[in-house]
Amino acid sequence: MPGTTPRSIDLNADLGEGYGRYTLEGDVDVIPHITSANIACGFHAGDPRTLDAAVAMAAEHRVGVGAHPGFPDRVGFGRRMMALGPEEIITDVVYQIGAVQAFCHRHGTRLRHVKPHGALGNLAWKDDRAAEAVAAAVESVDPRLIVMAWHGSALERQARRRGLTVAREAFLDRAYAPDGTLVPRSRPGAVLRGEEAILRRVRRLARDGTVQAIDGTVLDVDPDSLCLHGDTAGAVDLLAKVGAALQAEGVTLRTFHETGEHP
Repeated sequence: MPGTTPRSIDLNADLGEGYGRYTLEGDVDVIPHITSANIACGFHAGDPRTLDAAVAMAAEHRVGVGAHPGFPDRVGFGRRMMALGPEEIITDVVYQIGAVQAFCHRHGTRLRHVKPHGALGNLAWKDDRAAEAVAAAVESVDPRLIVMAWHGSALERQARRRGLTVAREAFLDRAYAPDGTLVPRSRPGAVLRGEEAILRRVRRLARDGTVQAIDGTVLDVDPDSLCLHGDTAGAVDLLAKVGAALQAEGVTLRTFHETGEHP
């Protein structure tokens, strides 16, 4: 992405993460302001009604729908590591992709991508066996699905090995460790606070595709998609400002499955 102007980029958010009587304020309200939606599949969060509503709204706004599979861990919101073997990961991910895919069919749209959630995503960053299991699950359901992965991750490597298309993701509201992983949420400073800090991140990514880690290390993340979490304070207003900041840098918003910019 660096040095290629004019250019386009995808803007995604994780959503559909309420269930039953529990809803996240503003969860689906971000949909008109993004180009791709990563929708919880019922394991770490979400339920049939929430999933149905999120897919319907994404289809209405022509937002690309993605499955956001996680560990079966509602209590820990999918952020706790679980000792699952490769076959368990494969079947769990296939099950979750299928759930979103069915609701896409119901609402006349297509499932476009898969992005692992929380601890599953963290594991797929560094562990080739887990990453291979996620990639195998995606391929077995539909090899046209795009895998959203972090630059340099095991998941990127294993997905490409299987011939799957990869979209690299960078985070607008999370701090990075020097090795390119996200700083654990349990640590101070793991989540970027304040509009200006996030917009600085946006401008830097637009200009050269890099982020600065917590120790000052400059990381080349070369993203196809930028993530702002739907539960970030003021996410709806902030997403509008993110879009304006990107436009000011000569970057247009476009769903990544339409860009063809996946090295």
